[in-house]
Formats: sequence, structure tokens, C-alpha cells
Amino acid sequence: MVGDDIIAAAEDFADAAGAVIRPLFRSALLVEAKGDASPVTKADRDAEAAIRDLIAARFPAHGVIGEEHGSHRADAEWVWVLDPIDGTRAFVTGRPLFGSLIALLHRGAPVLGIIDQPVTGERWVGAAGRPTRFRAPLGGRAACRPCAGVGAAELSCTSPDMFRPADRPGFERLRAAARRVTWGGDCYAYGLLALGLVDIVVDATMKIWDWAALVPVVEGAGGRVTGWRGETLTAAADGRVLAVGDPALLEEAAGLLTDR
Repeated sequence: MVGDDIIAAAEDFADAAGAVIRPLFRSALLVEAKGDASPVTKADRDAEAAIRDLIAARFPAHGVIGEEHGSHRADAEWVWVLDPIDGTRAFVTGRPLFGSLIALLHRGAPVLGIIDQPVTGERWVGAAGRPTRFRAPLGGRAACRPCAGVGAAELSCTSPDMFRPADRPGFERLRAAARRVTWGGDCYAYGLLALGLVDIVVDATMKIWDWAALVPVVEGAGGRVTGWRGETLTAAADGRVLAVGDPALLEEAAGLLTDR
């Protein structure tokens, strides 16, 4: 069980990131390309730096893994995993479909996760052994919905460009079986899954900072987050992520993705 003090601290970290990000949203930011051609901005780097400063002050024995500023004590018992702007492409094009991801690992397993949308004011907080909390100006509660099967499912994916050639046959089987597919959203799509608005989210080429926070959020709302074979995600995972709102969908969806 994660203590209330740690959850409160994580929410403070999200507040700090939001304070950096909001003034820069829809501003004339320089957009740079990283080595993998993904975009990065001052907002990404400064938001992560703000969180890391708070972690160092409050939890000096904890490790940190961040998308923008690398790893520090990544083998510690407690490790924070940060993606300050998951969905930088959405951010730089003025679409509020990105989010700040903050996770805490205990001995390698995600036990706390936050998805924070600093522009809309929406926040999902998931912690092991607790129901996911959702906060938004318009209200609402986190609860995944039942789904009769993949044929009745709303499927969401970030981008077709994420899928490697070896991933495409499995994805196309799932896509053909699903009721409908929508594109875009990055972490926001997983938040919608936790609200019972989407049934399946599938992505590939995900790094640990892309998925660690999603696990407690979705699972605290009644869903599951695994690899494409239904396996537990770990730091050594192959980057393929499958999330279902109704756990009864997992076997069917994983079977289509892996041709079992």
C-alpha cells in the first residue's frame, strides 16, 4: 500500500509540472528533434527538471528515470518514472490530448501512477490497493465498463506509425475484429479507458516512462494493462502494450494480437 504522504507528494509533482507547461501551451516554442526523431521542447525539459528537484528534496534515497534527463539510481528500491509531456506532438500542435505521467516503482513494479492534463484540469491518480481517483472541472469518476467482446469494443491507438512491420499483422487482426478504431491520444486514451469511454488501447514501441503510470490508473479503475501476450510489463518488456477496460477482453485481444 502506498502511503497518503507519497500520493500527496506525487500530486505536488504534477502541480509543479503543470505550472511549467500551462504558460507554454500554444506559444511559439522551439521544437527540436531527438535522436529518434520525436519532438522535444523547453516545456518537456523544464517540467521534468521541476519534478526532479522536488524528488531530490523530499525523497533523496529514491531513484529517478526520466524521458528527458536520464536515470539516477535506477536500481533503488523506490524509483520515480517521469514523462513530463506524453504526447509532445499534440502539445506542439495545440491539442490538449497530452498528459504528464508520474509513476513510482517499488522493486520494479508500478505502485503509483498519475495522468495529469494540465490544460483541461483533469487528473487520474491510481495507487496499488486503492480505487483510481479522477478529478475534473466537469466531474466524473474512474470506472472501466464491461464489454461483451472484441466485436463490441471501441479500440484506440496512438498512431499507426508506432507499429513495426512485425507488429502490423497482429494489430490488423484486432482492428478488423473491433467495432471501431480511433487514433491519437497517447496517455489520454488510457485515461478515457479508465473512465469507461474506450474498451481497448493498443500501442507499441513504448518505453517504461510511457506505460508505468498507466498501470495503477487503469487497474485501479477495474481494467488490466499488460504486454501483447497478456504478460506482466517489466523494464525489460518489448514495448508492446495492451490495455483493456473489461478484464474478460484480455484473452481474446491478446490472442488476436499474437495469433494464438
